[in-house]
Amino acid sequence: MKEQTQPSTVRVFIALAPPDDAKDELARELGPAYAAYPRMRWNRIEDWHITLAFLGELPVRDVPPLRQPLADLSAARRPLRLALRGGGHFDERVLWSGVEGDLEGLHLLTAEVRGLVKECGVDFVDRPLRPHLTLARSRRGDHVSVPEAATGLAAFTGGAWPAARLHLVGSNIGRGPGPIHYRDIEAWDFAGGH
Repeated sequence: MKEQTQPSTVRVFIALAPPDDAKDELARELGPAYAAYPRMRWNRIEDWHITLAFLGELPVRDVPPLRQPLADLSAARRPLRLALRGGGHFDERVLWSGVEGDLEGLHLLTAEVRGLVKECGVDFVDRPLRPHLTLARSRRGDHVSVPEAATGLAAFTGGAWPAARLHLVGSNIGRGPGPIHYRDIEAWDFAGGH
């Protein structure tokens, strides 16, 4: 029997995740798009998230030092009121739903998370936050499905919900064939969160 070796790196990001009822509400709204565009690569609902900091491919040894500082940050934060709203696309290839609500608080939390990661010595590309939830990607050469699906989401307004948990997430992207899967490395409740 061949011994399974653990990879020496992991793709990591820090995110918020909408609660199940908010995801279900958006999934119902997406029903016509699921039917109309079955060839799009739809993200799994359980993987929907709002990325605060994408750290990229990290050596596995760089992940544990992030845990306690992220736990401490979460314990000092109050939940944010957010909602999913509308839809759009990046370059006709990536379908997303927008985020509204306490965007000032979301940007402040993002700055705190990114500052903490840098203090832990993790180097990453610090791109401006564009709050969104990635829903699907088009297949190569399809420049129509994503913009049409985005138009179908334009009037969507989801109910408000508390973003009450910070997630340190690992993904299997680039680890072989098949869909991308995300898993919580660890997650922490905000003060007064759950």
